[in-house]
Amino acid sequence: MIKVKRIDHVAIAVGDRDGATRQLGEIFGLCDGAREHVAAQDVDVAFLHADASTTATDTALEVIAPAAPDGNPGLRKFLDRRGPGLHHICFEVDDLPGALASLKAAGVRLIDDAPRPGARGHLVAFLHPASTGGILFELCATPHGAKA
Repeated sequence: MIKVKRIDHVAIAVGDRDGATRQLGEIFGLCDGAREHVAAQDVDVAFLHADASTTATDTALEVIAPAAPDGNPGLRKFLDRRGPGLHHICFEVDDLPGALASLKAAGVRLIDDAPRPGARGHLVAFLHPASTGGILFELCATPHGAKA
């Protein structure tokens, strides 16, 4: 089907990005990474890393929260139903449009038919959990010249 390069990040959904980031960093000794508002998804994200010297290449923990006051209705619905917790796993791929085309041709249900802007300059697309055993997966690719 497709070739995964690595696990880019595992995302935790929370109501308070900064509070959760601070708590998780203190508990696990994680280093702060990028923090940003992702307008295309109306969320606020923060990345945590095990080692500050490898933030561009290590697997990150993404802390994701709906932007205030009425950001990302889907994420708000997720939090209302399930509370804070594991939201999705993201795989990095080389050719995101090609991966989406291959998956669609294989009958995998997609949330995003085409890549869209994500955090850290990445392009992203989500696969529907109905096709992946109930787990939300994201695929990402770094556009040429973007920071990882």
